[in-house]
Amino acid sequence: MGKFQIKASKNGGFIFNLLAGNGQVIASSQVYKSIETTKAGIASVQKNAPDAAIEDQTVKDFQPQKHPKFELYADKGGKIRFRLKATNGQIIATSEAYESMKSAQNGIASVQKNAPEAKIEQI
Repeated sequence: MGKFQIKASKNGGFIFNLLAGNGQVIASSQVYKSIETTKAGIASVQKNAPDAAIEDQTVKDFQPQKHPKFELYADKGGKIRFRLKATNGQIIATSEAYESMKSAQNGIASVQKNAPEAKIEQI
């Protein structure tokens, strides 16, 4: 089972990481000002991830999806990443860089599986 880890950010404030059952980070947050807003961000991931559509922006003429959604995209280095956007369009979680589309898709599936029931741990 996955878990959310909340920790202090180097720049002040707090961030969270969603870890899979094997301890690997599968998604990370922006910097939040307080523990309360960080927990609200986690709640948003838990609510939005399970049913979010997947929008593959790596293909020409991709079909835009409604929020909430995962956006798959290629970064400047050509690696594949995803970001989860809430119903209001705000980015609530981002991924690491993946070598392949299949790995990024597996990352999304892991977020969808782990986020809803993940425990919250503060470091």
